[in-house]
Amino acid sequence: MEYDNRNSGVLFKNDRKQKDTDPAYTGSYTNSDGVEHYLKAWINQDRNGKTYMSLKTSLKSDHQNQ
Repeated sequence: MEYDNRNSGVLFKNDRKQKDTDPAYTGSYTNSDGVEHYLKAWINQDRNGKTYMSLKTSLKSDHQNQ
């Protein structure tokens, strides 16, 4: 049986982080249609001091021709 990686992804700690604005974690995921995306995450705190993760995605295909 072939592995189905749709609707799943992975994040790794960003060891190359140089500025506070760089993401804390980077990785990728594949959506339910099989389209691959890059994934970035930042660790933030809200006004009450509660920690949360902010996410941003972009299509891998948008970066292949750069």
